Amino acid sequence: MIDKLEGIYKRWQEIGEQMNDPGVMTDMKKFIKLNKDYKELQPIIDAYKEYANVIANIDSTKVVLKTEKDEEFREMAKQELQELSERKKSMEEKIRFMLIPKDPQDDKNALVEIRAGAGGDEASIFAGDLYRMYLKFCETKKWKVEEVSLTEGTVGGFKEIIFNISGVNVYGQMKYESGVHRVQRVPKTETQGRVHTSAASVVVLPEADEFDIELKQEDIRRDTYCSSGPGGQSVNTTYSAVRLTHIPTNTVVTCQDQKSQIKNFDKAMKVLRTRLYEIEYKKYLDQISSQRKTMVSTGDRSAKIRTYNWPQGRVTDHRINLTLYNLQEIINGNVQELIDNLQLAENAERLKQELG
Repeated sequence: MIDKLEGIYKRWQEIGEQMNDPGVMTDMKKFIKLNKDYKELQPIIDAYKEYANVIANIDSTKVVLKTEKDEEFREMAKQELQELSERKKSMEEKIRFMLIPKDPQDDKNALVEIRAGAGGDEASIFAGDLYRMYLKFCETKKWKVEEVSLTEGTVGGFKEIIFNISGVNVYGQMKYESGVHRVQRVPKTETQGRVHTSAASVVVLPEADEFDIELKQEDIRRDTYCSSGPGGQSVNTTYSAVRLTHIPTNTVVTCQDQKSQIKNFDKAMKVLRTRLYEIEYKKYLDQISSQRKTMVSTGDRSAKIRTYNWPQGRVTDHRINLTLYNLQEIINGNVQELIDNLQLAENAERLKQELG
């Protein structure tokens, strides 16, 4: 382990030297990448220095035990050696997890799509419940949420809603929500009191930035049209809504929630960049999901990942066979316990792979 940490330390020093190179500082794309790598390695470097200090203290304490004749000093050294050994073991476990290769997308913002599935009006209502659940979760994380587009359900909720989440380590947390969410409850429209099963799909994508996807303006067709739906006097009177078509892939993105055409265009460009990035990212997900059995973030839009059962007040995550009996708390935004357990399961599997 110490050899691996020393190698990482040398790499960290090299990155620091490169960042001070005037030639690199003029290449903004390269400088941003180096700065990101430098910051990501910092926690491991701090742990390495602490670990190296513990090992040095263990060695010096062993020397004291070999050479010291005073029994009182020897007893103190024995006690210190035991404490240092326990600390060394604890640090080794911590560092093993830190050395697990991190998904390079985890630090990114996220684009989230929620779509009503099977279940008619009840599915739309449930899609709305999921959206509000994520809004409350984002509030606790101090993340910013921006709506991109939405289609309302006929009796409430949404047939589809797309929104951006920006903040710290957003995708690293939200990626575990991708998949089909099922709800079992008595719908508001049900007169006989029967429990129905409905579903909504959630897709979470890492938001691509300008350095990930280079878009050529000549490949994009831009159309403007009047907004529809609620929005005041500007609706159906100004051409503020924007439709972008990426000609090479025939990918179409629309945005109309802002009154300004410029703001709608900027939002649509973000979504288009992320849509194109998804194509390459999906290949990456397919590759790693074939290597892991539990793989909690396959990106498979059809995978049933979670059931919310109202009569029993329980939530079950099928990927790790975890059932919690605090449905109301979870639907009110307390999804952190679910995400923590999913992260723990994935990290344990990745560590198992690393150790062979």
